Amino acid sequence: MDKTGKRGRDAGSGQFITVKEAERRSKTAVVETFKKDKNGRPRN
Repeated sequence: MDKTGKRGRDAGSGQFITVKEAERRSKTAVVETFKKDKNGRPRN
């Protein structure tokens, strides 16, 4: 299992969006890379 994951976030509102959509809207969205715990969930 991969130890990192990606998620998209709208830069203005902070809402999660798909990574594909975030890559398309590069001026108003970001793609975040996060570490996963042993169960695959984001680690805080």
